Amino acid sequence: MHQPQATIDTGLVRRLVDAQFPQWRDLPVSPVVFGGWDNRTFHLGDDMTVRLPSAARYSLQVEKEHRWLPKLAPLLPLPIPTPLAMGEPAEGYRWHWSVYRWIEGDTAKSVRVADLGVFAVALADFLVALRGIDPAGGPGPGLHNFHRGGPLSVYDGEARQAIAALDGRIDAQAATAVWDAALAATWHGSPVWFHGDVASGNLLVEDRRLSAVIDFGTSGVGDPSCDLAISWTFLEGESREAFRTRIAVDDATWARGRGWTLWKALITVAGHDANQAEVTRQRQVIDEVLADHARFA
Repeated sequence: MHQPQATIDTGLVRRLVDAQFPQWRDLPVSPVVFGGWDNRTFHLGDDMTVRLPSAARYSLQVEKEHRWLPKLAPLLPLPIPTPLAMGEPAEGYRWHWSVYRWIEGDTAKSVRVADLGVFAVALADFLVALRGIDPAGGPGPGLHNFHRGGPLSVYDGEARQAIAALDGRIDAQAATAVWDAALAATWHGSPVWFHGDVASGNLLVEDRRLSAVIDFGTSGVGDPSCDLAISWTFLEGESREAFRTRIAVDDATWARGRGWTLWKALITVAGHDANQAEVTRQRQVIDEVLADHARFA
């Protein structure tokens, strides 16, 4: 008989830790305030977190992070997560899970940064450093990262379906033009490391400055254009220009970055499970992408 998936809560985490890592059984477990959706995150004492994938499609990322993050960390200018231990499926929970060292800071999504231009340059420098790391043996695009780093064409049908569904709510003709331009801007480069989900919720801030980059679940080696989405989801005006200048990508890569951003915003707005605040935010992202394309077309 099919067994239901265990509820991911403090009780489950307590049982998993006590059974598999008894050296930590005396440390308290509590939920992290912004624990994410793809993974559920809990404090373990003051210095560690426990991170459990919320569905099978995210579980592929666990072993990848344990293998690669320790290799990437020494070569990057900002801290990234440090995996300390990998747990086994148990207690009705079906997937591997992780214990990480806690990184101090608030997400850029939840606090204001002191200078968005300085923030943009620091982020660009981090991504340039990441791109410069030897990609040999690194994970290529696939199910583990929802095909980030691969060709945008994998989402062509989904994007066009969303545009059609939103006709009358957005400028469908302009959106199609942006999408077509992104598909036409074929990538011919050598694979490089990318983060895959450079979003304000995965960028930590201390003293109102960028202090760390977290959540490498969608990372891999391939086309880095997916990492440009932050240009339209968080940066604006002068900070976007500062980011583009510093990261020094060509026009085709920038066009593909618009494509990745547009695809994600389109499917969120067209979906049925997004809350109204998120729909409003993603409508603004669509507007920013269309305006950026019109400016450079």
